[in-house]
Amino acid sequence: MNTLFKNALQRTPQAVPPIWFMRQAGRYHKHYQGLRSQHSFMELCKNPELAAQVALGPVAEFDFDVSILFSDILFPLEALGMGLDYTDHGPQLAFKLNPETISQLGSVEKAIEFMGFQKEAMKATRAVLPSNKSLIGFVGGPWTLFVYAVEGSHAGSLTQSKSLISLFPQFLEKMYPLLKENIRMQFEGGAEVVMVMDTASGEVSPAFFQQWSQPILTRLAQDFPGKIGFYSKGTQPAFFNKAFTDLPWAGQGFDHRCSPAESFKIQNKGFVQGNFDQGMLFMDETDFKSALKTFLAPIKEMTLQERAGWVCGLGHGVLPKTPEKNVKLFVETVRKELL
Repeated sequence: MNTLFKNALQRTPQAVPPIWFMRQAGRYHKHYQGLRSQHSFMELCKNPELAAQVALGPVAEFDFDVSILFSDILFPLEALGMGLDYTDHGPQLAFKLNPETISQLGSVEKAIEFMGFQKEAMKATRAVLPSNKSLIGFVGGPWTLFVYAVEGSHAGSLTQSKSLISLFPQFLEKMYPLLKENIRMQFEGGAEVVMVMDTASGEVSPAFFQQWSQPILTRLAQDFPGKIGFYSKGTQPAFFNKAFTDLPWAGQGFDHRCSPAESFKIQNKGFVQGNFDQGMLFMDETDFKSALKTFLAPIKEMTLQERAGWVCGLGHGVLPKTPEKNVKLFVETVRKELL
């Protein structure tokens, strides 16, 4: 395990935080592009050795403290029989979930067996990672997976998903045990933490989140106390009531709409991950350095105790065509400024 990441999990004060980015292994990176030119995205995910090489690439080049399983949140939908194809227009499912098609979802037992490739990819990744680097896994949030199943994406106001919310409990009858077993398999494969990535959370109201998402997230957090992290996109402090923050999370990630100081007020245990605006990585070097120092300034004013648990990262994932030099500069600057 990476010492900095271990300290963050335990809220041990330290000057320099661990650093990892969502989508740090992806289209912006020449290492990934080289592998992608020879293999389909699906092959990169489902061949354990290839997945391990993709995950290792950014850690080797940019010296991130944490590596992430290279995979995709939508595979549980494929596992349940919804099909999945990655096209130039994004992921495509064979059918959309509605009252007529929900009966087409397959058995949980077969779906669990299908997801075994992620466990093997985790093992292969751990085998090639340096021993001083941590490894984490991830799954999609139940609400986010429901949104994809109903709408095919999570863009827009999600009117279809909201209007069909009565199907959500029936969807969870199969998705919840699948996610639970998928998480367990990732831990068996070597994950130290598994993140629940709930990227569609910010498209609902706090009341909707608390009524529909929080109960199932509560079950997942309690199933794996101190081992599950939660990330949501576009959410605000009002989303997270005391019942949510009291759950035994390993930590919580926040997007760039919430300042680090606000994030620590919300989550008082485990790590707090975030949250530089990923769009700013496209700035020219001078403006980028200035923006990064502005971001770090209030953090530097906090005592080590006040910022204990911080995991430095982005508000969301690294965007395609992000300049690699700015990714490298980010890691170097954070460590230099906070040392």
